[in-house]
Amino acid sequence: MGTRDEILDAAAEVMRTQGFAKATTKSIAQVAGYSEAALYKHFDDKAAILLGVLHERLPDLAVTLQGLIASAGGSTVRANLTRLARTAIDFYVEGFPILVSLFSSQSLLTAHRRRMAELNAGPHKAQEGLVVYLRAEQRLGRIRRGVDLEAAAALLFGACFQRGFEVNFNQLTPAAEEVDAFATALVKTLYDALRPAN
Repeated sequence: MGTRDEILDAAAEVMRTQGFAKATTKSIAQVAGYSEAALYKHFDDKAAILLGVLHERLPDLAVTLQGLIASAGGSTVRANLTRLARTAIDFYVEGFPILVSLFSSQSLLTAHRRRMAELNAGPHKAQEGLVVYLRAEQRLGRIRRGVDLEAAAALLFGACFQRGFEVNFNQLTPAAEEVDAFATALVKTLYDALRPAN
């Protein structure tokens, strides 16, 4: 494991326990066993470290979405959406403690929002990716015409986010089978509204 990976491991630990707002580059460097200067050799700023944690230390929504888009027409829409929902639930369960502290300060949130825009990143990217996938499936006739794809994407991610919030708020540790069952039920309900009439 290299320096960058060790920094990301330390950052994930610090951000999970302290939240993004209270995590400092100094505390991340201390936990990683490096100087702050070493952090800046690999990351431009704390926002870049956060993105590294989100993309490399949490379940990867972007990779799952890219896989769905690339394989549109393969597998079933329902199976694809269930896999995505499962990944999204895990992402929000693990990411919620890190991200919630962004909202503790309006100035912090504004600065972070500005930095995410500069990096062409942010929570809207997952929803946009899902709409691209759903549109491809719609063109193939596997999703009913006239469905509001943006609303469908918002419903899926909104339910997954809510589940992540509930798990963290109630300090739950659901078994993998429970998460699978929730993802399956969620997608069945959504897919019933998306599937073409036979």
